[in-house]
Amino acid sequence: MPQLDLSPLTILFFLITWAPGLILGITLHEAAHGFAARQCGDNTAYALGRVTLNPLKHIDPMGTIALPVLMGLMSGGSFIFGYAKPVPVNFSRLNDIKWDTVRVAVAGPAANFVIALLAVLLMHAAVLLPQLGQVLTIPGLVMAVKINVLLMVFNLVPVLPLDGGRVLQALLPHEAGRAFAETERWGFFLVMALAFSGILFRIIGPVMDILMSAMLQLAPRALYGM
Repeated sequence: MPQLDLSPLTILFFLITWAPGLILGITLHEAAHGFAARQCGDNTAYALGRVTLNPLKHIDPMGTIALPVLMGLMSGGSFIFGYAKPVPVNFSRLNDIKWDTVRVAVAGPAANFVIALLAVLLMHAAVLLPQLGQVLTIPGLVMAVKINVLLMVFNLVPVLPLDGGRVLQALLPHEAGRAFAETERWGFFLVMALAFSGILFRIIGPVMDILMSAMLQLAPRALYGM
């Protein structure tokens, strides 16, 4: 069984490289769901103050704090994962229940994709502007790319309550969609079991590797010698 590495260097590495990308990723992911829902006719998340970039509004004590810290320390900072409080959406209030459900679901992963691209752009800025490079940490930006690609791909897995499951439910014929919706009651436990067993990441790993490689190929060539 892996042992916790509580050394100051490991904790510092975690805070500098992993935490910013993870917090930004889950915050914008959930805020994007709420924003998209409001644009499509449902103000539930907005009324509850969830359409915000304040990470405190989205933090889940277990998924945002305990799980990432535990995984980060157990892996020596080499792997981390977490989740936030889901943004509430009343799908019956959406203007077009089928296609607006798809739009709301895809908004979260799309936000993670944008963050990954912005991290690559910041790498270029750090190389071109030395003073900015003193503020930005290249390892932190690389981790921001990896974390947000992970969040994007993971959330698109077609299992409820993940975003990919919402998309599949919306696109299925009515009766099949209703039957699939019944799986949500145990879907979270299925996802966690697949994740902790390593099966899930063996399935989505190749997709993540392709996307991460493509993203990092856009990084400045000057970084390859660092």
